[in-house]
Amino acid sequence: MEISAQMVKELRERSGAGMMDCKKALSEANGDMDKAIDLLREKGLGQAAKKADRLASEGLISVEVCEKCKQATISEINSETDFVAKNAQFQALTKDTTAHIQANGIKSVEELSVSTINGVKFEDYFKGQIATIGENLVVRRFETISADEKGVVNGYVHSNGRVGVLIGAVCESEEVATKAQDFIRNLCMHAAAMKPDVISYKDLDRDFVEKEYIALKAELEKENEELKRLGKPLHHIPLFASRLQLTDAVIAKAQEMIKEELKAEGKPEKIWDKIMPGKIERFYADNTVLDQRLTLLGQFYVMDDKKTIEQVIAEKSKELGGKIEIVKYVRFELGDGLEKKVDDFAAEVAAQIG
Repeated sequence: MEISAQMVKELRERSGAGMMDCKKALSEANGDMDKAIDLLREKGLGQAAKKADRLASEGLISVEVCEKCKQATISEINSETDFVAKNAQFQALTKDTTAHIQANGIKSVEELSVSTINGVKFEDYFKGQIATIGENLVVRRFETISADEKGVVNGYVHSNGRVGVLIGAVCESEEVATKAQDFIRNLCMHAAAMKPDVISYKDLDRDFVEKEYIALKAELEKENEELKRLGKPLHHIPLFASRLQLTDAVIAKAQEMIKEELKAEGKPEKIWDKIMPGKIERFYADNTVLDQRLTLLGQFYVMDDKKTIEQVIAEKSKELGGKIEIVKYVRFELGDGLEKKVDDFAAEVAAQIG
C-alpha cells in the first residue's frame, strides 16, 4: 500500500514520533493507523494513544450540586466560538439547563428536548436562546449521580469552564457522609487536574494492561538511552505496570527477594519486620506506574504527593470515624472525543469542477 504524506503527517500528530519512524511503521502496518501507533509504542517511539487532533470545541462544562450533596449533575453545552462561551447569557443558559436536568431527573438529550422549562417545551426554549445569542448551540451530553443517606456526591468545574468532575462515595454512616463533603470536592479538583480515566486498577482490562506494559517498558528504555548519554540517573525499568498484575505469588516472591537483599546487606534479622513494609511499599510504587497514570486511587495526591489517593482516603476515613469508598467518577473535558474533520482540499476542488 502506498503511504501518503498526509498519512505520515497524521501519525506524527497522533504519536509524536519522527517522520521516518512514522513512515516505516505505516509500511509495516500496511497503512493501518491504529496498528502503526501500537508498533511505535512497542518500540518506545510513540506517546500514549491520545489523539492530538481532537476538536478544540468551544462551549462550557457546567456542574450543579444540591445543597446537601446528595445529587450532582454535570453537562457539556457546545457553542461555535470561544467568544460566545464567555457571553453572560450563554453562561446563564448552561447553569439553568444543568439545574433543570437535575431537578427533573432527565436521563437523555431526547428526554431533555421534550421536557418543559419556564412553561415552554425545552426544544423551543433552546431555539429561542440560539436566535438571541446568534450562534448554533448544542447540548452534547450530561450525567447525574445520586446518593442515599450514607452517601455523598460533590463536583468541581475549573474556572475556565473547560473541565468538570463529579465524584460519588458511600460512607459508613450519615455523619461521615456529611463530614466528607469538602474532602470529596477536593478529590474532584485533583481529578480535574490529573485526568484519571477510571477509579481503580480493578476497572482496567487485563489485556490492555499487558499491552500498555510493553509500551511503558519501551518508553522508559528509550528515555534511558538519552539519560545515559547525558550522564543522568536512569529510570527504573519495572517488572509490572499495575496492581492487576501483582498476584499473591508475585508479592510473595518480592518479599523473598527483599529478605535476600537484607541478608546480603548484613541487616540483623530481628529488624527486618521494621524495614519490610517500606520496601514492599516501594515495590508497589515501582510496579504500578500505569495505575498512577490512569486510576484515581493509584495517583499521588496533588495536595500531598507523598501519598496516593487510596492512602489519603484511608487516613480521612480514620479521621472522620468511618469508611469512605469512592463508587462513582465522571469527568468531562470540553470537546473530548470529538474528531476534527480532515479536509481533502484536492478532492473538494475536483468535486466542484467535476
